[in-house]
Amino acid sequence: MKIAICGSMTLAQKMLEAERELRARGHKVILPEFVQEYAALENAEERHSESARNKVQSDLIRRYYQKIMESDAVLVVNGERHGIQNYIGGNAFLEMGFAHVLVKGIYLLNPVPEMIYTDEIKAMQPIVINGDYDLVE
Repeated sequence: MKIAICGSMTLAQKMLEAERELRARGHKVILPEFVQEYAALENAEERHSESARNKVQSDLIRRYYQKIMESDAVLVVNGERHGIQNYIGGNAFLEMGFAHVLVKGIYLLNPVPEMIYTDEIKAMQPIVINGDYDLVE
């Protein structure tokens, strides 16, 4: 299966972990652009400010939509951010919406967070894998 990884760039290192796990299981993986560079940055806030700049300069939202179109599914790497467990930020939520409309599979690394758009996340019927990459099929 071809899987596009989504999530906050503050979790870039976890995205690279997810890539390794999925590739080890025979999946093809698409990573967001610049993820290697973000993973090398010192802290989450530095990753966040760099991410915002690159989204505009490199038209990353439209470009990743194309990557999601080419994929079979998305895996959202959701972790703690802003004091919210399993946080799903605006960009990842948008990418989940793209996958939903394109009738692609949607996987969450961790459970659905309690946020103002929890109902919308649940309505997209993601499969929560709780860190068990064998559930991505």
